Amino acid sequence: MPRVLVVDDDPTVSEVVARYLTSSGFAVDTAGDGTTALEQVAANPPDLVVLDLLLPGIDGLEVCRRLRERSSVPVVMLTALGEESDRVLGLETGADDYVTKPFSPRELVLRVQSVLRRAATVTGAAPVAAPATLQLGDLVVDLTAREARRGDRTLSLTLREFDLLEFLLRHPRTAFTRAELLEKVWGWTFGDQSTVTVHVRRLREKIEADPSQPSVLVTVWGVGYRLEPPDVAA
Repeated sequence: MPRVLVVDDDPTVSEVVARYLTSSGFAVDTAGDGTTALEQVAANPPDLVVLDLLLPGIDGLEVCRRLRERSSVPVVMLTALGEESDRVLGLETGADDYVTKPFSPRELVLRVQSVLRRAATVTGAAPVAAPATLQLGDLVVDLTAREARRGDRTLSLTLREFDLLEFLLRHPRTAFTRAELLEKVWGWTFGDQSTVTVHVRRLREKIEADPSQPSVLVTVWGVGYRLEPPDVAA
């Protein structure tokens, strides 16, 4: 049974979310502030964290930053309706997905299930298909270990960054629009395409020799993005 930590300072929100998640087959823990959440994650790591952006003391962005320093646990962030800057900040900090308030608890459950499926932590998830590794130049992804490397450097990737890199490695030198990546990597047929833009920028910071002048994950003007064979000398 996957276990979810719900972090929100509003007891009503926590109670409703916990009830829906429990009825959908999840074990649920709750925390009312960032400090408590970090302590609970350290003591008993969950399979996923639902994290409110606005928390007393340590806010949700800082909690997410600290989680990313020590863990790759998937994070679904709760943000205010219409605050695109908050959503972008959350994604840049390392959140894997977000839901805007006010939200449908059923939608949140579906997002949690989707992220956990991507993380291959849900019971009964299909085994990784062959090949076990994907490689383009000195860029290598080990699908079994869910580990990515460039040369002798291990890349610290979030769930979505890894999924994006894996997908692009499966389709080198193929240009994809943001809408296509949103559907093929995130599994969404609609949604905020800035999600893709943010994750591309974050992935570039980790795989490019100079992220300001990308040569591996390149922009195809008027279309979207394409993965090019890395220059091993870089």
